[in-house]
Amino acid sequence: MTVVHNMRKITNFILGFIILGFLSSCKTQYSTTELNANFNSQEIQDLNKIRDFFKVEMCIYRDLNFKDCYKEIPHDYLDASGNPFWTNIDFEKQQKLYNEISISTFEQIWTFCKTKYRIKPGLEFKTICANSEGKYQKYLSELGKKNPRIAEYSNVVNSSGHYDSIDLQYWEIKKNKKYINLNDPNIQLILAIHYLSLNDQEKRDEKWVD
Repeated sequence: MTVVHNMRKITNFILGFIILGFLSSCKTQYSTTELNANFNSQEIQDLNKIRDFFKVEMCIYRDLNFKDCYKEIPHDYLDASGNPFWTNIDFEKQQKLYNEISISTFEQIWTFCKTKYRIKPGLEFKTICANSEGKYQKYLSELGKKNPRIAEYSNVVNSSGHYDSIDLQYWEIKKNKKYINLNDPNIQLILAIHYLSLNDQEKRDEKWVD
């Protein structure tokens, strides 16, 4: 009887451990409802490729997870020097990335706008802008229904038509862990597109052709 009793105790302990592990893993899962509702499978593959490219560039090819990579960047020093970390993203590689995703996916996120050259009036250049009618904007809007910070961000992008370097800054991401969770793949994707857009806006040098 003692042996049977001990076996039952061991069995119950193992079952309890498995259930606890299952519940813990459930807590770390993040919803992909909005992603799946707005994009097809090919577009989701492209979005993952965009996020993965950004992570590799941000991590400088180190084998770290997204959150740890972001936290290890010397943001304060780089921002103070006028060279935020995203300016280190290789723009030639970023342009190759554009060619590796479908045109359709690109156009669901971005479009091109005409901008004036600041130093020489009369010259017009191409700059990347947000596509307010694309699936990505709808995705942001739907995420915003349960995340007020993303709702605010979505409204700013939609109304301005571009991505602003004063938004989603390091100090806020560092403090606003409730709504900007660096472990959430949705937040990772948003940050990837945000910073890649800033890098493109900073480095693209193409004259506008009507």
